[in-house]
Amino acid sequence: MTLEIITADALAPLHHGFFTRRGGASSGIFSGLNCGPGSSDQSEIVTINRARVADAMQVAPDHLVTVHQVHSADVVSVAAPLGLRPRADAIVTATPGLALAVLTADCQPVLFADAEAGVIGAAHAGWRGARDGVLEATLDAMEALGAERGRIAAVIGPSISQRNYEVGPDLLEDFMADDPESARFFANGEGDRYLFDLPGYGLWRLRRAGAGHAEWTRHCTYADPNRFYSYRRATHAGEADYGRLISAIRL
Repeated sequence: MTLEIITADALAPLHHGFFTRRGGASSGIFSGLNCGPGSSDQSEIVTINRARVADAMQVAPDHLVTVHQVHSADVVSVAAPLGLRPRADAIVTATPGLALAVLTADCQPVLFADAEAGVIGAAHAGWRGARDGVLEATLDAMEALGAERGRIAAVIGPSISQRNYEVGPDLLEDFMADDPESARFFANGEGDRYLFDLPGYGLWRLRRAGAGHAEWTRHCTYADPNRFYSYRRATHAGEADYGRLISAIRL
C-alpha cells in the first residue's frame, strides 16, 4: 500500500508531511507504518518503515533525524545526522538535506518553517511539553539560526481532539496554576471529568508567542483508527502497545 501523507499549504514549498499509518510493513496491533523504535514491534520492521519515510522525504535513512522524546521543553539544534538520539522533544536546523521528524500517538506533532531564512523545526508537544514551553522554545531556537518569528509557519498535525480527550480535575488545576487563561481549553465532561482541547491550546501558545502563522490540520488520532495510531484508544481497547506516527520536514 502506498504511503499516505498529509501536507499543509502553509509549509510549502518545503518538503514535509504528516504520515498516517497506511503503507507500512508492521502487522497486528501495529499494522501499518509504525515508526516507533520504543514500541515492542519488531525492530527490523520499524527500520523498514522508517526507511520508507526517508525515501518519501528524499533523504538517506540516517538523514531522517529524530530524538529520544521525554515530554520536555528541550530543543536540539542539529547541523548533521545524529549518532545517539539526545533526550529532547524538538529539533531545529538550517542545514539542507536533513529531514527532522517527531513521533506521536495523540500528542501534537508540530512542523515549523521559515522558508525565506531556510530554517525548519519539528516538535512533539503533549500537554506537558506544551504547558512547559516546548513550542516557544522551538521558535526561540529557530530564531537563533536566523529565522524571523513573524515569518515562521507552524502546523499542528493529527492529534487527539477535545471530544475524545477526557482528563481529571488535577490537570485543570495544574493548568490554572500555570495560567488562569488556560481554563478556556477545558469543557465540562461527565461527573468531575473535563475535556481538554490540546490542539486549541497549542495554537494559542504559538500565536501568543508571535508565530507568523499557526494552524491545525483538524485530524483526530483517536477517532480514525484506520489512519492513525492512538495511545488512548489502545489503552481503552486493552491493547498491550500501540504504534507511533511520524511527521517530518526537510529543507
